[in-house]
Amino acid sequence: MSKIETKLIHSGREYNETKAVITPIYQTSTYLADPNPEEYIKSASTANYPYFYHRHGNPSNSQVSATLAALEQTEDAMVLATGMAAISTAVITAVKSGDHIVAQTSHYSGTSLLFESLLPKYGVEITRVEQHKTQEIIDAIRPDTSLIYLETPSNPNLAITDLQRVAQVAKEKKITTMVDNTFASPINQKPKCLGIDIILHSASKYLGGHSDLTAGVICGPESFINKAWKTRLILGGNLAPMDSFLLARGLKTLKLRMEQINATTLSIAKFLENQEQIEDTLYPGLPSHPQHELASQQMTGFGGVVSIILKSKTSKDALIKAQQFLSSLKIFTNAASIGGVESLVVHPASMFGSHQENATSSVPAGLVRLSIGLEHPDDLMEDLKNALETIK
Repeated sequence: MSKIETKLIHSGREYNETKAVITPIYQTSTYLADPNPEEYIKSASTANYPYFYHRHGNPSNSQVSATLAALEQTEDAMVLATGMAAISTAVITAVKSGDHIVAQTSHYSGTSLLFESLLPKYGVEITRVEQHKTQEIIDAIRPDTSLIYLETPSNPNLAITDLQRVAQVAKEKKITTMVDNTFASPINQKPKCLGIDIILHSASKYLGGHSDLTAGVICGPESFINKAWKTRLILGGNLAPMDSFLLARGLKTLKLRMEQINATTLSIAKFLENQEQIEDTLYPGLPSHPQHELASQQMTGFGGVVSIILKSKTSKDALIKAQQFLSSLKIFTNAASIGGVESLVVHPASMFGSHQENATSSVPAGLVRLSIGLEHPDDLMEDLKNALETIK
């Protein structure tokens, strides 16, 4: 199987031991033990063994993990209960007390909290730098740096990180690289091909694609996945079989969904760029994006998230206009998350208000994040146009 469309439908079929065309939901917490003591010990200690106990592994999870490894072109993959379960498990696996991490100034808020509130308690130091300034990332490396953590495009300002350059330097210094590939999706960006070691996803987004599950993914070398499995075994972040089934179903249409989402979002970004109520339109697919050339080099499509900054005189004015805009939309749903078939909209400065000082200091008060779904682009543009006209 060489083409991605085929891999998405047929990878991991060896874990379906039934005659069902679709792998069934293995809704069980435990499995009948092998009478052979050696085999029993092996099943209890083998990473992601699918027939021992659910916290260890599950046949449905094994099949979807095989599909994800094929998708990201890595040796192995592991699914977890949420995106943050994947991120925290992977990072904790990669570092120890006394280590140093180089990270970006702009990350998903949960990742920022992990770096700022949790890891320092256990003796891990983090230096955060501007992700679009590659030299700053390189200059932040120290002798005790063990991990460089990246996210591109970043949430919600859609800044781009030069994955190939950072990976090259990291390999020279024997530093592990890790990237959150959620916003790009594996259809649009292949970090492994650019030299990145570990790839993470919130599978609740594009991979699942229907806003009906939460899941996380770690993709990487088999040796790292085996270590991460031991961490997950301790923390207990295993994925439920029903969510695994839904994820496997969603992946089958990922290529088709992303192709349409890419096309629709680009047309909407071009439309928004010409609206007088908008100060700036942030989308790496636009030539006006300051890193459009880099994005074009490392991405084959630019994803379904576009952020706009509304024109305003003060932060208070920006907040008022953002709320007017959101409340006037009819098709876009004001709800957290991205990557579903329905278009969503959020005001990040409000959504992350409980920890705004830490997680959203770089997010303008007038920034609104749009996640484009599968509705007709004409209907979406009409909805946006009508809502923009209500701003005073």
